[in-house]
Amino acid sequence: MSIPSIKQVAGTAVYVPGADIDTDRIIPARFLKCITFDDLAEGLFYDVRFDGGGNPLGHPIDDARFAGASVMLAGPNFGCGSSREHAPQSIYRSGFRAIIAVSFAEIFFGNSTGIGMPCVCATMGQIETMAAAVEAEPKLKINIDLESMTVRYGETSIPVTMPDSAREALLSARWDPIAELLGNEAAIDARADALPYV
Repeated sequence: MSIPSIKQVAGTAVYVPGADIDTDRIIPARFLKCITFDDLAEGLFYDVRFDGGGNPLGHPIDDARFAGASVMLAGPNFGCGSSREHAPQSIYRSGFRAIIAVSFAEIFFGNSTGIGMPCVCATMGQIETMAAAVEAEPKLKINIDLESMTVRYGETSIPVTMPDSAREALLSARWDPIAELLGNEAAIDARADALPYV
């Protein structure tokens, strides 16, 4: 099984304001009764996007100007709360391919990069400036370059950060541990044969 390297992510963006956006807000617990992750886009931010009758509340990701956005902008401590891997899956299944935030909860970060969705950090000021640029021009393309660790949009380029281990895994196409395991069946068999207790 071939795993693609991820060196850049480019697309339009939407800003989801607020600090400490937890995984229960990203996808409420009642949407976790699933066997696969395929349908998790439905639950993304559901309780802050819709009222009890299913009527839209005007969440930024439902704003038609940002339709098709693949980069999410967020504040500090994004993805805190429970360790549910459904949260990054619901974001990914909704079409997002990268998140730029002030900071991420550690487990959310690992679950995100483990599905090939880079999470990079910028300062609050940089994100607010980027969000203002996106608000003024919703079709503005945001380019995240993991080789140079920069985010470019328009004439602006800003430095971003991400732990080296995750960055190297994405660049070297080693970000999916399950695919890597399945692609090394012969080595697994050889190791099992060498173990006296297997």
